[in-house]
Amino acid sequence: MGQDTALILFEFVALIFALCFHEMAHAWMALRLGDQTAFLQGRVTLNPVKHLDPLGSIVLPLVSAFAHFPLLGWAKPTPYTTRNLKNVKRDEILIVLAGPVSNVLLAVISLVLLLVLKHLPGGAGAVLNAAFLSMRIEGATLMGQSVIYPIALLLYSSIVINLLLAIFNLLPVPPLDGSRILRHYLPYKMLQTYDSIGGFANLIILYALMRSGVLNIFYAPAFSLFNRLLLGNLMGGS
Repeated sequence: MGQDTALILFEFVALIFALCFHEMAHAWMALRLGDQTAFLQGRVTLNPVKHLDPLGSIVLPLVSAFAHFPLLGWAKPTPYTTRNLKNVKRDEILIVLAGPVSNVLLAVISLVLLLVLKHLPGGAGAVLNAAFLSMRIEGATLMGQSVIYPIALLLYSSIVINLLLAIFNLLPVPPLDGSRILRHYLPYKMLQTYDSIGGFANLIILYALMRSGVLNIFYAPAFSLFNRLLLGNLMGGS
């Protein structure tokens, strides 16, 4: 198995878990706020069968990865019923934000585990090499690595994927989470126009945003911060 293929598989595993955790967070928050719609459909779980969409969670991410595009995807939308919420605007925003926040939480947990890991025997080299391989830096290799290395690579992939998912989902383009927040603040006439934008048009808008580098404007500083916290002393000593 080539290094690129192995890295894609690690990132794919991280993506699947991130998508399931994201949707579970939506469902959990809805339940906390009084709506049992998702709970009754078994969505307050990490079971991938309950969340994954064959096209958006498996086919598209793998095609994107092998085509050297960012590894992104989607799961089945988590349903909620607004009439069950006490304060519709506030509670819906909290339900929506629970998804991206859960991805940031996973990224932070992965960072903390990597910080612990790098203090184990052989851990510093494994963490640094995992980061270099994930960033496609020349010289990084899967060969001759310690047993810590696969764990480090999976955790580093988790940081990359979860930060990307959190920021991507906050883009104000339907049907992403950001659009469901923005629509609460639009004037009525503008809201009608916003809601009328079709699915194909949204795909074109998302593609244009991805190609324009807008996503990277927000992703790059967050990713750089995590790298400094994790690799600052390792890079300085290399």
